[in-house]
Amino acid sequence: MVDIKGLTVKKSENFSEWFTEIIQKAELADYSPVRGFMIIRPRAYALWENIQNQFNKVLREKGVLNAYFPLLIPDSFFKKEAEHAEGFAPELAYIEQKDDGVKLAIRPTSETIMYDSYSKWIRSYRDLPLKLNQWCNVVRWEVKQTKPFLRTREFLWQEGHCAFATENEAIENMNEMVRAYQEIAEGLLAIPVIVGSKSKMEKFAGAVTTLTTEAIMSDGKALQMGTSHNLGQNFAKAFNVMYKDKNEKDQYVWQTSWGFSTRLIGALIMVHGDDKGLVIPPKLASNKIVIVPILFEDSKDKVLAYCRNIASKLSEFGVFVDDREGYSAGWKFSEWELKGVPLRIEVGPKDLEKKQVVIVRRDNGFKEIISDKEIIKTVSSSLETMQKDMYLKARKNFDSKIDSARDVKQLIKKLDEGKMVKVFMVDDKEIEQKLKEQTGAASRIVEEEREEGVCIISGKKTKTIAYVARNY
Repeated sequence: MVDIKGLTVKKSENFSEWFTEIIQKAELADYSPVRGFMIIRPRAYALWENIQNQFNKVLREKGVLNAYFPLLIPDSFFKKEAEHAEGFAPELAYIEQKDDGVKLAIRPTSETIMYDSYSKWIRSYRDLPLKLNQWCNVVRWEVKQTKPFLRTREFLWQEGHCAFATENEAIENMNEMVRAYQEIAEGLLAIPVIVGSKSKMEKFAGAVTTLTTEAIMSDGKALQMGTSHNLGQNFAKAFNVMYKDKNEKDQYVWQTSWGFSTRLIGALIMVHGDDKGLVIPPKLASNKIVIVPILFEDSKDKVLAYCRNIASKLSEFGVFVDDREGYSAGWKFSEWELKGVPLRIEVGPKDLEKKQVVIVRRDNGFKEIISDKEIIKTVSSSLETMQKDMYLKARKNFDSKIDSARDVKQLIKKLDEGKMVKVFMVDDKEIEQKLKEQTGAASRIVEEEREEGVCIISGKKTKTIAYVARNY
């Protein structure tokens, strides 16, 4: 008999260790020989591919084409846009070799390398808009403690980069892409988010405005799920990205960039996982159903044949039959609960006799006995309901973690309780730095209120509300 390798730590007792156990025991990732890097195993990579496939549909609808740009970037490129250079300087990693005396950095983001090409490709208003995306890896030399999927020195992501003739087009693109990220988070991953603007301190280095989608994990920490930036003409002027308008006058383009990363998988684990393991939303799962036969020697062949017949009916749902020998049915139940398969179908000799099956939902353990004639209809309905229920459960938790505070003492108390806290705060870098120093937290988004309040740090009157949280 093989031992069940279930979780040994409860989510409510040691969140960090529970997260680490799921990653390893659900076979999502492993640690690399190089500190701060991770190995993405097939089960997690399949989730990433499904996210890619869904988002590629969005890109096609919006006329965005996929491309690929080099991993190595001349160091001089980062110095062309001052704020961008300052923002990324601490995270840049370099290769030891120099190419023709040029110092080369490993890609932390691709604005600079892409816009060098944009300056050559864009000549006329007829070349606009130019809308490209790339799926790639980036390296940011984190000095903080790393954690798989949440903060690693290398991670996978998509980054879109667009150029437009007008500012209004750029602003529209920034807004539509952050909403597309919201739909990926809420519609595909069943994770609720709050959408809004980043503060002056937290916005992307070199951007005029950054919009963000922010989720709240089960422990109350915030996680950024995707950002969309209006770059204005900052990079266009730095890289001389210009076009001739209809009057043959030279104009700088208006640009946006936007991206999300494999930290979405980390969010999925933390929001939906439980003490049994991973829980995958049906829309995201490649294998939505596992059929587990309950076998006895005298009925083994008939039960397996029945299971395979059921699997053929459910082929559109990514079903598979776990017919491995040497493992008990109970062991298999725990195995697939750990790995998060949305639905389990149990079939034993008595089910065969009655032409029925037992269906079990992963998210809530609900069991239902149904006739095999109703199986397609019931499975389809169960998966749809499970997707909705997972979102509603996460939404309830999300809403319960939003609070407000009048002063720093109250803010710290509520942060310690695992809350995202609304406070009045003047949107100023020095003021937010003081907030960070006093609370160990930062704003996740800022928004304007109709009525004035008093800044929690400076005491000045302001209409700006900051959603403050500790974060990953």
